[in-house]
Amino acid sequence: MTNSTQRALKRALHHAEAYLAGLEGRSVATTASLEELRARLGGELGRQGLDSVQVIDELVAATEGGILGSAGGRFFAWVIGGALPSALAADWLVSTWDQNAAVFACSPAAAVVEEVAGRWLKDVLDLPVEASFAFTTGCQLAHFVGLASARHAVLRDVDWDVNEAGLFSAPPIRVLVSQHRHGSIDRACRFLGFGSRNLTALDVDAAGQVTTRALENALAGDRAPTIVVLDAADLNIAAFDSFETLIPIAKAAGAWVHVDGAFGLFARASRSRRRLLAGVEKADSWATDAHKWLNVPFDCGVAFVRDPEAHRAAMTLSVDYLATDGLARDQMDWNPEWSRRARGFGVYAALRELGRDGLEQVIDRCCECAEALVTGIGALPGAEVLWRPHLNQGLIRFLDPRPGAREADHDAWTDAVIERVNATGEAFFSGTTWQGRRAMRVSVVNWRTGPDDVSRAVAAVEAVLQDS
Repeated sequence: MTNSTQRALKRALHHAEAYLAGLEGRSVATTASLEELRARLGGELGRQGLDSVQVIDELVAATEGGILGSAGGRFFAWVIGGALPSALAADWLVSTWDQNAAVFACSPAAAVVEEVAGRWLKDVLDLPVEASFAFTTGCQLAHFVGLASARHAVLRDVDWDVNEAGLFSAPPIRVLVSQHRHGSIDRACRFLGFGSRNLTALDVDAAGQVTTRALENALAGDRAPTIVVLDAADLNIAAFDSFETLIPIAKAAGAWVHVDGAFGLFARASRSRRRLLAGVEKADSWATDAHKWLNVPFDCGVAFVRDPEAHRAAMTLSVDYLATDGLARDQMDWNPEWSRRARGFGVYAALRELGRDGLEQVIDRCCECAEALVTGIGALPGAEVLWRPHLNQGLIRFLDPRPGAREADHDAWTDAVIERVNATGEAFFSGTTWQGRRAMRVSVVNWRTGPDDVSRAVAAVEAVLQDS
């Protein structure tokens, strides 16, 4: 190892340790403006290079105030986890080893670790043992993999080879989705050439679940190739569709069922929460994100597909310079990437660090903290609970105290309170619109979040409301 490499790595370790040690005292919100960050980081690239340690030191200094505290325990805005110690360390090694986890020949260890980690995840999530899997950049690409597999299968069932003939003149595919679906579903469908006019939004009930009648009506009569997308926890209230009821209806009509389980699928690992996903194992494909409840660093989605033949056919490519003996698992047979990070190492490390019991404890603790946050903030004068968590998501609205305030005033006041709370740096929340009303969303998936974080967040909201 060169002296420059050693010094740069030691300096990066110094800054990383300082950052993690200061999470509890640092502002969760960013404090640097766009103009400040551009001024610090911009300018012309010089002709002469710099010492590696100087580059690292100046990078850290220039980004000060521009790093969101989402790694810490008081970030409740979007469904973003932190990084477990072993997963973070494994991710450093991934960059150090610098392996291309595309095929077994490029890195046998990376291939085998991914193979084992995928098997462990199927076991922990209680998914069909025969299902194939893929590690992707995130849940967006996991949806792409699952829906690409679905596209191949539903067209194969009507004697159309999409790999050979493409989509020109192919039988049209319709996609039935929840009206509360995440935007990544629409985006994946766009990537796959379905077109928005071929997406049919299904009505949901007061609990956010696709209704039986809506699905039955959409399936009635038309026997076109069909994909049904169901939710395993939507982004606002963690609504789970009734898999036990809806999946058999879809299957009876010959449809492929894909499940968006970006974070909710991991509730299968909790004995007290898995009832929310009863029957989900009957689906055909599932997508989730390991950087949420498994708390590995970003860049790690996972897709599972019951039909490995359809999955592999949708993704694989064979070229003469990629030698294979057919015994090892080549990762590029199962995902759309070629050059890719060896992201299986982080998943493997996280699962070993937590074990089954530890993962269950993280999930249960997050759910308990979400309940405590919503209960604590909801009890404050001027706060109204719109949704009490049954998992890790809750909604709170803030009422404009002025006499005669209208719904639009409450909407604006809610956004103003969120902005002021975030400005304190004590906690960070995001806003959303639910049933036509603005609300503050409470989301907890970070392994670091505990009772002290909840108390600090409630106190921050209380101080803002008292000062308003």
